[in-house]
Amino acid sequence: MTADQRPAAPLVQDMLTLPRRAEDGGRVNLIGLTRPQLRAALIEAGTPEGQAKMREAQVWQWLYHWGVRDFAAMSNLSKDYRALLARHFDIRLPEVVSRQLSADGTRKYLLRIAGGHEVEAVYIPEESRGTLCISSQVGCTLTCSFCHTGTQKLVRNLTAGEIVGQVMVARDDLGEWPVPGAPKNETRLISNVVLMGMGEPLYNFDNVRDAMRVVMDGEGLSLSRRRITLSTSGVVPEIARTAEEIGCLLAVSFHATTDAVRDRLVPINKRWNIDTLLGALRDYPRLSNSERITFEYVMLKGINDSDEDARRLVRLIRGIPAKINLIPFNEWPGAPYERSDWARIEAFADIIFKAGYASPIRTPRGEDIMAACGQLKSATERARKSRAEIAAETGGAR
Repeated sequence: MTADQRPAAPLVQDMLTLPRRAEDGGRVNLIGLTRPQLRAALIEAGTPEGQAKMREAQVWQWLYHWGVRDFAAMSNLSKDYRALLARHFDIRLPEVVSRQLSADGTRKYLLRIAGGHEVEAVYIPEESRGTLCISSQVGCTLTCSFCHTGTQKLVRNLTAGEIVGQVMVARDDLGEWPVPGAPKNETRLISNVVLMGMGEPLYNFDNVRDAMRVVMDGEGLSLSRRRITLSTSGVVPEIARTAEEIGCLLAVSFHATTDAVRDRLVPINKRWNIDTLLGALRDYPRLSNSERITFEYVMLKGINDSDEDARRLVRLIRGIPAKINLIPFNEWPGAPYERSDWARIEAFADIIFKAGYASPIRTPRGEDIMAACGQLKSATERARKSRAEIAAETGGAR
């Protein structure tokens, strides 16, 4: 055994934790496996170790560059090897339950995953880019009082495959996979990915990290880490890990300038308050070499939109390379808040801008199909299940 082959053995042990479902004949879903996991899986299925690196590269390209879903179409593999793949593996994506198209071009996908659970993803086309907002959990555990998703109980974490699968489903719908033999087209309809959908990404860190490693790989989906933004409500212990193990851009759901108000809007603040959160953020640009952190700030009438709030926000973030995204509140049935008046939002933005920070006001998109920021919520809510039931549905995945 050569030196570069030796790590394969412990990786094969990791295969025991990869998603296998009885209804799929115990076959492993290849979508979402990192390169080391894919190589280990191929070896376990009978690929000679001396061929594993080559086979890994070939299968990877078929999955993530060409978007192929049928092993029989992997034409540079022998017929016998394709049959081996079909016996041991699946290429499985979330099922599209519905696709809604907004008047402004926004597309919202309701997706069904293992166990019959549903999550949502949203594609937002803009003049110079296209942004896909994806989910990391079924439901959410944070109960932010202004967020519609927060009113849905957390059911489970998404697997890495279910996270990557959202990107692939959207590429299917947009017809973005390259066509063999056609002229090369560098236009990217999905040029940016934001982890701002359902759930708190840093409460599903390992699966989010592995999924982003797949998405960022230059020989597949090939999205730069600077084209990926992870949004957190402030899970402080995982912020440094995000810089070190993912390295993407970071956005923080901030939304208040005092602990009293943030405790009410973002209850995780009771565990890691503003001062603790800002301490972790001050190190993030250095750790990840990111240009700046985005502070997301939803504008709630009479709650957090005063001139003093704006001035206090500027004082709080002083010394952090940052921009502040001001988000007009997107209302939903039964919401306990109202959107700040437009003149109030503009006045707030002006104070921040004059202090030297970019303060764009986000244009609400997809409100007519409940696809705007803070509005996502699956069409059917599932009751909280036991760990054993969840493990059975996902093949033991986290």
